[in-house]
Amino acid sequence: MTAATRSTLFPQVPDSADAVLDGLDPEQREVATALRGPVCVLAGAGTGKTRAITHRIAYGVRSGEFQPASVLAVTFTARAAGEMRGRLRQLGAGGVQARTFHSAALRQLQYFWPKAVGGDVPRLIERKVQLVAEAAARCRVRLDRNELRDVTGEIEWSKVTQTVPEDYPAAAAKAGREAPRDPAEISRIYATYEQLKRDRGVIDFEDVLLLTVGVIQDRQDIAETVRSQYKHFVVDEYQDVSPLQQRLLDLWVGDRGNLCVVGDASQTIYSFTGATPDHLLNFRHRHPNATVVKLIRDYRSTPQVVNLANGVLAHARGRAAEHRLELISQRESGPEPAYTEYADEPAEAEGTARRIRDLIASGVPASEIAILYRANSQSAVYEGALADAGVPFQLRGAERFFERTEVREAVAALRGAARFGGNDALLDDIVELPSQVRAVLSTKNWTPEPPAGAGAARDRWESLSALARLAEDFVRAKADATLADLVAELDERANAQHAPTVEGVTLTSLHTAKGLEWDAVFLVGLTEGMMPITYAKTDEQIEEERRLLYVGVTRARFHLALSWSLSRTPGGRATRRASRFLNGLRPGSAARRPGAAGAGGTGGVERSGAPVRKRRVPARCRVCGRTLTDAGEMKLMRCEDCPADLDEALYARLHDWRAARAKALGQPAYCVFTDKTLLAIAEAAPEDEGRLASISGVGVRKLGRFGADVLALCAGEEVACADDAPGAAEAASAERAADAPE
Repeated sequence: MTAATRSTLFPQVPDSADAVLDGLDPEQREVATALRGPVCVLAGAGTGKTRAITHRIAYGVRSGEFQPASVLAVTFTARAAGEMRGRLRQLGAGGVQARTFHSAALRQLQYFWPKAVGGDVPRLIERKVQLVAEAAARCRVRLDRNELRDVTGEIEWSKVTQTVPEDYPAAAAKAGREAPRDPAEISRIYATYEQLKRDRGVIDFEDVLLLTVGVIQDRQDIAETVRSQYKHFVVDEYQDVSPLQQRLLDLWVGDRGNLCVVGDASQTIYSFTGATPDHLLNFRHRHPNATVVKLIRDYRSTPQVVNLANGVLAHARGRAAEHRLELISQRESGPEPAYTEYADEPAEAEGTARRIRDLIASGVPASEIAILYRANSQSAVYEGALADAGVPFQLRGAERFFERTEVREAVAALRGAARFGGNDALLDDIVELPSQVRAVLSTKNWTPEPPAGAGAARDRWESLSALARLAEDFVRAKADATLADLVAELDERANAQHAPTVEGVTLTSLHTAKGLEWDAVFLVGLTEGMMPITYAKTDEQIEEERRLLYVGVTRARFHLALSWSLSRTPGGRATRRASRFLNGLRPGSAARRPGAAGAGGTGGVERSGAPVRKRRVPARCRVCGRTLTDAGEMKLMRCEDCPADLDEALYARLHDWRAARAKALGQPAYCVFTDKTLLAIAEAAPEDEGRLASISGVGVRKLGRFGADVLALCAGEEVACADDAPGAAEAASAERAADAPE
């Protein structure tokens, strides 16, 4: 859960503007008191950015600098907006508009549409998949379920980057997007989808932003009305702004400078949706007089967790990496992150469940534990393992708490009981508020003891139990509270989407976990092909995967466990390897790098004017350290029966490339590289010529002839296997004589 729900649930409202600043650190106070002009807050994970900006708004309101109705705070999720409204209410700054971009734009569009266009706003379709499927069918393109989802994503990306259908192929190629179908097909589907919407008089979520931009841009009177209403703007998670959202923000702000943005380029993980950190990184260029504040004091995580987070980004590359923030933990020391390698996925899930059960037994609440994975498809095995271990859990990303059927029914029952008051026989002789709530919940089949096992019954029980616990917290904060008071509180929380804590281990993806935190976090499935994901090929995509792992690490307050498995199923081949992002971080990982064994300790004597003669050292297994004598093992730099670091996808690409290259040369495949050499390359995944040349079987000739192709394949790039130049057969013959097979 977030820091807000870990603090006192019902804090006292500060009694003055100065009291709003109490408890802020020097940098947070700088943010809170910078009320005029452009302000850029570079805030690392766990540094209290939401605290800083909500206190800034509250201080501005309480000091009289801001009128509540003149402030518009925007963020990216309804949950984040709801949390912001909840915090502002607790600080005595009710009435401030805190919304998502889409919610704020839709509100304005509904208000101005009759004046700008006439009539009612077209109906909003919440899910566009069905209409995209119909558009594809009209284009005579058959899409399976995954392709339909991906094509829909491409349409959404096009719209937020302001790309029209006919420009999609060129724009996608320029952005390096891997289209799920032929770009020309997607372009036709996109155009047909837009035509279907026009024919039926409906709009989608992206249209809300586009139409709002159009109305404000074309009607100066409407633009002036918006700007006279909102004079102060705050944008959270600014690194996730898309070009279309930035365009709308520019129109809102106009030529005024009262804009405060908050973000962290190292947490940019939504570029596939059109988000870009460029607006954050360019903010000081666009606003030379901006106040810039960096928040690097991490209040969330222990030094051990923070050190690992800093380590994950230490080897990052690209523009975002150039602006990374080195975090400094403000908490006491805790346990070291735990790294565990398992034989297979079920063993990893069972081991994780056992460790979670032990944590709960030691006193860590189940609601303060999370399992985070890269893809939602990974959740099933963990759901089963937790159920078998008798550990309650919840899948995050489902419907919102106050929208659950059982919660709506329970709140309605509580409202009815509060309305009837003393005339309700159910509450006769029950004075204490928590007992009244439990009595009402019992009419919804709630019991103090949970049902056995997992599933829908357990989920329902957890939801109702959360309401019972909330009543206990409420009466502790307000001793004379009545059932009517509690119902009013629930209504306010529902409006703000400020849900109570549900007791159960959270299972969710790394993307969905952003903005959340737990006492204990288990990062699972950290293998090559999953972290980074197999379809991340470009440098930019790989770096975004690294940032995603960083986000996962920084969700943990105290306990952090990282794990991976060598095989998918029990008894399967142990061909997987741990994520490259853990190299140099997990114990012993540095020694597993090719060429690292024996480095720096070769001895030898150097005399002036004489060449250095290095002492030959025995080849040792890079896994277990045993001296190697077999030629094949020496080529692999490991024992045959030691675990391999094989990147299966890379090996398959190398194998296909070798076959094509050998065919072009008219020679057997081993004349390009032998099987053992190819396997050694796939395990080493060399990043430069030096590392490639250190692999036995890659001589000077082959390095010059095939090195560029091999390094490109190792980097995830496509390589065309064209016929060699004239004389290739003769060169191959000479090469075959010089480099005989094993």
